[in-house]
Amino acid sequence: MNKKWSMLSLSLLLAMSVVLSACGSNNKDAGETPKTKAKTVTIFQFKTEIVDGLNELAVEFNKEYPDIKLDIQTVGGGADYGASLKTKFAAGDAPDIFSNGGYAEMEMWLDKLEDLSDQAWVKDLVPLAAEPMTKDGKVFGMPMNLEGFGYIYNKDLFAKAGITELPKTYSQLEAAAKKLKDAGITPFANAYQEWWLIGNQGINPAFAQQPDVDAFIAGLNDGSVQMTGNEKFAQWAKLLKLTVDYGNKNPLTTDYNTQVSIFANGEAAMMQEGNWAQVQIDSITPNMNIGVLPMPLGEDAEANDKLNVGIPANLVINKDSDVKEEAKIFLNWLVSSDIGKEYIVKKFKFIPALTTITATPEDMGPIGTEVYNYVQANKVLGLQSSKYPDGVTQEFANVMQQYIAGKIDETAWQSGMQAAWDKLKK
Repeated sequence: MNKKWSMLSLSLLLAMSVVLSACGSNNKDAGETPKTKAKTVTIFQFKTEIVDGLNELAVEFNKEYPDIKLDIQTVGGGADYGASLKTKFAAGDAPDIFSNGGYAEMEMWLDKLEDLSDQAWVKDLVPLAAEPMTKDGKVFGMPMNLEGFGYIYNKDLFAKAGITELPKTYSQLEAAAKKLKDAGITPFANAYQEWWLIGNQGINPAFAQQPDVDAFIAGLNDGSVQMTGNEKFAQWAKLLKLTVDYGNKNPLTTDYNTQVSIFANGEAAMMQEGNWAQVQIDSITPNMNIGVLPMPLGEDAEANDKLNVGIPANLVINKDSDVKEEAKIFLNWLVSSDIGKEYIVKKFKFIPALTTITATPEDMGPIGTEVYNYVQANKVLGLQSSKYPDGVTQEFANVMQQYIAGKIDETAWQSGMQAAWDKLKK
């Protein structure tokens, strides 16, 4: 071959190689989608009993939305969630989704809350569930569930003690406690170390049984009414003392986990708790034969035949979050996906707050089923604690613990409760 043509051919081949290489490179760039960096949504909540389930759901959610990561942070189980939340905001570490009780608590955080009224799930809210987070026709939070509490009781131990009629008055409950004690059974397992059990939940009937609870709370705020000398508060102190007199030893050093273990192991016949305890009870004694009793104040059986029911927490979105749209995607997925719905009723044992989520007695367990039946019968006392001054439930618990320890009498207890409210009201 002519050397001149050989050199020319080689030059042409090299040129074509460069051109083809360039074209291939350009086509590759045009055909590929740049990788998107995953965004992280931080969820700050207080329900310790659902942490494992939430972490499992986070994995499932990420399978469907690989560009959205969930960072679930929990402060609960006796810790002060409200104080921790304030600290996070003050430190510039505000979460994207956080828990809010509604009513006064909603008002306190309103300037941080995203309006969720346009979300698909809002139209499906149970009316009772929508109320705490609704203001001026706008909905600012997704209720996690309906929750109810009273005295969970062991039906087998009641039968063993010869209790054939369920107590609905104070004197009937006292008589049942005496029968249990005579049969060698501890009537109550009390976890009065836990401030939330008494200062937030336990005191609820004293507020909720007022003739007009909202007017009563307004009166406490403007000074026109007092807890001191109020009949319902006197009756509640009497009820608390009954549980102490017929309860486990050292109630002020007994925590929630110990209380549930005492009850689930058949070492006590009753405990003040709610349907959130079902999961832990099941883990100790599956298929336990249990029910729920109201917390009776005085001798009016009809007024007492109600369980404390309401929304324990709502998931809200920080309106200043950079990932609030991703946060909305998660909340919608939680209540619309098959696995989200399944976890809500089967794993968490929640009573659904949306009409689009259904639950059977097998899903909710016996506690949730009885609470749900009370709701259906409209025999409920609404939860009032989110209407109280911020921080007062912890102050209430401190005064109650002094009363339980015998350091103050009933009159001083009422005065201490009133002083706590007056100190913190706005």
